[in-house]
Amino acid sequence: MNTSEVSMPQEAVPAFEAARHAALERLSALVGRVKACAALGVSRATYYRHHRQSPAPARPARQRRRHPRALSETEESEVLAVLHSPEFADMAPAEIYAVLLDRGRYLCSESTMYRLLRKHGEVRERRRQATHPPRRKPELIAEEPNRVWSWDITKLKGPVPGSYFCLYTIIDIYSRYTAGWMVAASENKGLAEQFLSTTIAKYEIPPGQLTIHSDRGSPMFAHNVAQLLSGLGVTKSHSRPKTSNDNPYSEAQYKTLKYRHDFPDRFGCIEDARAWCTGFFDWYNLDHRHSGIGLHTPFDVHFGLAGQLREMRSDVLTHAYQQRPERFVRKPPRTPTPPRRRLDQQAAAPNAPGPQIPTQR
Repeated sequence: MNTSEVSMPQEAVPAFEAARHAALERLSALVGRVKACAALGVSRATYYRHHRQSPAPARPARQRRRHPRALSETEESEVLAVLHSPEFADMAPAEIYAVLLDRGRYLCSESTMYRLLRKHGEVRERRRQATHPPRRKPELIAEEPNRVWSWDITKLKGPVPGSYFCLYTIIDIYSRYTAGWMVAASENKGLAEQFLSTTIAKYEIPPGQLTIHSDRGSPMFAHNVAQLLSGLGVTKSHSRPKTSNDNPYSEAQYKTLKYRHDFPDRFGCIEDARAWCTGFFDWYNLDHRHSGIGLHTPFDVHFGLAGQLREMRSDVLTHAYQQRPERFVRKPPRTPTPPRRRLDQQAAAPNAPGPQIPTQR
């Protein structure tokens, strides 16, 4: 019976509820809690809420049951005594296990030895090997062109197996513009020095402005290259040791290059490689709509044209929305914007001032 269906003064309801719960307790002992609640018209949720303790009583700590196959305390002490003995103190558990078997003695498995040592805090690296401090991830900020460059070298297959040509490239982190490239017959520090000095002089970059990032290849770490950059007032930056993704922009450009539909399996000679790369880098700089810079071309971003083009794109999309707004279900269309760089660069305004535009593209 529900109390809302009983006609009684409001002040009598608490006494009625107390009497009903007392009857529920007595009836539960005879027929069970479920049947008692059904007979008296009390939901089980109400019953449990009425009898709930707040806060709940603390549960007793569970005693972990010892596995029947586990070593006894006496056996554990015996194994530890053997492991701590002068004969075996400097040996690995695998070696101790093998020596004991050769002597016709079995104490426990190799994994159990490790488990006992770990339990007592006796497992750690003991070999005499070099340890290196953690290195900071390179964080470079490019707010305009010719502030941060990335350079690298990749191999192009020659006419026969085992023959290669080396492609040197420099890419501007801000605009993804290929500032310079060179195909050579080999990879060495002399060519690297020549390539860097020529490219830096081409853009007339003042000392103290430019940072050049690279991986840890031999030409990048060469003494003459370091002297050249120091003399030109260029800061050099390197990837962390054994970290392949610290130079992502050059690696991404090489993937774009080698996954082109017309990229040949092999080049017949170095002139063929240079001719193909000429066409590729013209396309990459002038015609390639790069997803990392808001689908602009590297040329437009590098030479300050991206802001004007973005306004034109916005006008086209606004006109399309005004003509048929029902086709844009969620919101008006917007022009693509450069995504946030994850490693070396922070996004800058697309119409940031750039260097002077050359007379010919």
